[in-house]
Amino acid sequence: MAGKRILIVDDERFFIEPVKRLLESLGYEVFEAYDGISGLSKARENQPDLIMLDLMLPGMNGYQVCRLLKFDEQFRDIPVIIVSAKDGDRDREVGTQSGAELYLVKPLDYQTFPAQLEALL
Repeated sequence: MAGKRILIVDDERFFIEPVKRLLESLGYEVFEAYDGISGLSKARENQPDLIMLDLMLPGMNGYQVCRLLKFDEQFRDIPVIIVSAKDGDRDREVGTQSGAELYLVKPLDYQTFPAQLEALL
């Protein structure tokens, strides 16, 4: 999947950094944003092939960001993975209703995560 572009939107650098290193080692180009509003801006600037999105973000939560992306014709077909510490059935349901293709719970399982990405790309 070399050359694919991934945007990670999460307010926790300690989450972003190891994920970014892993993705870059697999040949992905990675962009990062630390809140919902800058995540939308980075998506517009960088045209990612996939977006990883936390739920609990400053300014605008991940559900809102996902909905805005999925209502925008430019981003409608870009897969969104919600990655959150929230593990409730209701959280997953709202994630799906927001348009996310996949809902993963933190911490990520780094053994299965690359295959999950490839399946969406």
